[in-house]
Amino acid sequence: MRESPHRLKLAVFGVNVSGGCSMTSVPGTIEVTWQESKRIAIAAERAGIDALVPVARWRGMGGATNFNHRSFDPFTWAAGLAAVTERIALFATCHVPTVHPVRVAKEFATVDHISGGRFCLNIVAGWNQTEIAMFGTEQLDHDARYDMAEDWLGLIRALWRAQETFHYQGAYFDCPNAYSEPSPVQVEPVIMSAGNSPRGIEFAAANADLNFVVAPDLAGAGEAAQRAKVAAANHNRALAVYGQVYIVCCDTEAEAVAMRDRYVHEHGDWEGVRNLLDVLIPNSQSALGEEWESMAANMIAGYGALPLVGTADQVVEGLVALSEAGLDGTTMSWVDYHAGIEQYERVLKPRLEEAGLREKL
Repeated sequence: MRESPHRLKLAVFGVNVSGGCSMTSVPGTIEVTWQESKRIAIAAERAGIDALVPVARWRGMGGATNFNHRSFDPFTWAAGLAAVTERIALFATCHVPTVHPVRVAKEFATVDHISGGRFCLNIVAGWNQTEIAMFGTEQLDHDARYDMAEDWLGLIRALWRAQETFHYQGAYFDCPNAYSEPSPVQVEPVIMSAGNSPRGIEFAAANADLNFVVAPDLAGAGEAAQRAKVAAANHNRALAVYGQVYIVCCDTEAEAVAMRDRYVHEHGDWEGVRNLLDVLIPNSQSALGEEWESMAANMIAGYGALPLVGTADQVVEGLVALSEAGLDGTTMSWVDYHAGIEQYERVLKPRLEEAGLREKL
């Protein structure tokens, strides 16, 4: 990811979970089979896309589709894809409370060797209490989750760097006779976070290479990117910031809007999205009032991502605007990833190269 020459880096998001990023019952969404994952990864690499970023999910959201209930473990999924790809970067997304850092250090190094140094780690401090409870663990308060994540990552990095046995003692982890060999192929593996709160941004600024921001609109994404970069500069560090988009691209804008409205309003899982929003915001409909329906529709459409809905030229204009707002990259999702990646390679990629966002390689 650090070596990518592109002005706007691109990653495919959510291929390892049922439904992908769309809470809808229309045909063509992610089913979660190994052959499907392999086809998408190979197609994304052929199209020149920079990375694949999975979701860490342990149970679904209920409702008509039970969104994301079927999922592949991100670490072993990435290991398998590392063996069938050659260039694309592969992330694992990891919930801090679900696995001990000694194990993560070993698993990461293993996949990094399989991939030849293409493996990256996306850290999630933990947000879904229903899932965290499956591990017999009480979820910590919001800021304390990031305190734990810093200690967790500190031990992992110490294990990667040390060449001899050592003792690690932190606020949350006490590791006697710590040792892990081999180290990753990469001297400093790429770390991604998704901090949007003040504490989350501070965690990313001090510890991550990439920060993944979620915002209601382009202006908000740009402001979040600027805050994160300023925070990183205060630590004498550089921080790349990625956004999140979903793409519906048709010959006309009217066709694209109609397609999006069909899968959201006619086939959307409105019970499932209510369950999801209630995890994020207790009693979300009452708390959000008139804003609830628009937020729910956007979650159904693309997991809360910024919409790029229109013609190919309009989609590219949206990506240009994202770059000009100060973002270094973005994840992408589609209802039908197979068709979406094929369309990206054939239709969008040449336009992005002409716009100066992507290099011809």
